[in-house]
Amino acid sequence: MDTKLLDILACPLCKGPLKLTEDKFELICKADGMAFPVRDGIPVMLESEARTLEVDERLDK
Repeated sequence: MDTKLLDILACPLCKGPLKLTEDKFELICKADGMAFPVRDGIPVMLESEARTLEVDERLDK
């Protein structure tokens, strides 16, 4: 995923920052506790496609 794109992307729910996971398959919003998938290098920024983070993922820094 292009780092310039990551710099301008924001959470569609709270407009907060997103963090790309190490495996580069999800964008994480800690504020909302949501993980948005990245498919074929394209972020899917739909709430209906996102998964809720587990408790240990929310606490992980």
